[in-house]
Amino acid sequence: MDVGRGRVSVRATARVVAAPGGVLPVLESAGPLAVRRTRARRPHTARVTVVGAMSAPLGGDRLALEAVVRDGARLTVDAAAATVSLPGPAGETAHYDVRLTVGDDAELVWLPEQLITARGSDLRMRTTVDLAASARLVLREEQVLGRSGEPSGTLFARLTVHRAGRPLLDQELACGPGAPGGWDGPAVLAGHRAVGQLLVVRPEFGERPAQARPLGRTAALTPLAGPAALVTAVAPDALRLRRVLDEAIKALTGPWGTAVPAGAPPGRDPAGA
Repeated sequence: MDVGRGRVSVRATARVVAAPGGVLPVLESAGPLAVRRTRARRPHTARVTVVGAMSAPLGGDRLALEAVVRDGARLTVDAAAATVSLPGPAGETAHYDVRLTVGDDAELVWLPEQLITARGSDLRMRTTVDLAASARLVLREEQVLGRSGEPSGTLFARLTVHRAGRPLLDQELACGPGAPGGWDGPAVLAGHRAVGQLLVVRPEFGERPAQARPLGRTAALTPLAGPAALVTAVAPDALRLRRVLDEAIKALTGPWGTAVPAGAPPGRDPAGA
């Protein structure tokens, strides 16, 4: 922890390593990021739930969460509650880095709860994923701009994915008072306050790519130049966003993947984790 300008800012990195057979040789909590082993519903799969041990991230905090899935292992990571980005007393920027590595014939299902940007907050979030050629991935991200009845804080969120050493996806979302103009206009969020994406990487998509199509009025499925599919969606609120992404998970993963029940409210335990 660093003390400055009358407050304590947190520097913390939590780590998870999954090995074959549902083994977790590394499970290290840090600061506000408490990682707990929870019951998996599929055999030979490890499941970890992230529990917030304190309010975070606040302005000035630097948090990181690292997960490594070794060759042949299967890991599901979810969360007990939403993450709320809060302002610090001196207006500092907070940083939250997620670093994921998935080995050959390994599988990672990454299902955190929503990230909520409270009024006055300023967060830079970076998610970096490195996949082996035969790795499988289900990754969901959801951002809610402001708590009920309040405007959004500032958020810059970037997702970068490499597969077999080659770029698969690199995109950035910027919202809130500190973002470039137009983020809330008709070509971007169009007044919606919940935005999310779902990335599914399966070797089978190399031979049978997912078909591009709309998913309702405010979501779309796009095949990527690789064995992957990306769903992007906006919605008026977190509940309706989750419903769209739940349906997309079931449609894209089939009997292999971890499907969340359709219409499950935020915070509900994923089925099959």
